[in-house]
Amino acid sequence: MKKIIGFIFICIFTSYTLSAQEKAEGYTFPAVIIDGDTIACITTRPVIVVGFRSNRSKQEKKRYTKLVRNVMKVYPYAKIAAQRLKEYDEMLAMIPNKNQQQLAMKSVEKQIRQEFQKDIEHMTYSQGIILIKLIDRETSKTSYKIIYEFRGKMRAFFYQSIARMFKYDLKTEYDPGGSDKEIEKIVQLLENDEI
Repeated sequence: MKKIIGFIFICIFTSYTLSAQEKAEGYTFPAVIIDGDTIACITTRPVIVVGFRSNRSKQEKKRYTKLVRNVMKVYPYAKIAAQRLKEYDEMLAMIPNKNQQQLAMKSVEKQIRQEFQKDIEHMTYSQGIILIKLIDRETSKTSYKIIYEFRGKMRAFFYQSIARMFKYDLKTEYDPGGSDKEIEKIVQLLENDEI
């Protein structure tokens, strides 16, 4: 009920603001006349209403709330990873020598460690798995493939071996239509500023 009242308030406020702008600045917009009343036709962006299904148990609600919190925490890191990957691709394209590329990537790896290691160390196991999946979503490459391309086969194998000891898999792919359907919905809400 609160959501409906809030939505009505937003519609009224938007209509009032638009009518005030029309008078002050001379804006016009399409309208329809119904029974002598003029009703503005304003296109707004889609609204997604999120709520729990009434048949969800307390445990299911708790699990979903935790998933939302975890995605909200790690999604910015996945976005940063995608942005940096693009920058590093461009940087490496300008370096013609393979040895200089490797030195540059060692320097980048050191910089990334200094900047993000503490944050990543404080992530939970679930957040780590979600981060690996979201990096694949944002970059269209698994974490393993990214390491393989930038640091080589041996380094990728080394990191994958360490990850497997902690029950992670750097080769995990993001499946928005299957096992990661809930994560995809949450990410879309984040991207639309609806959470």
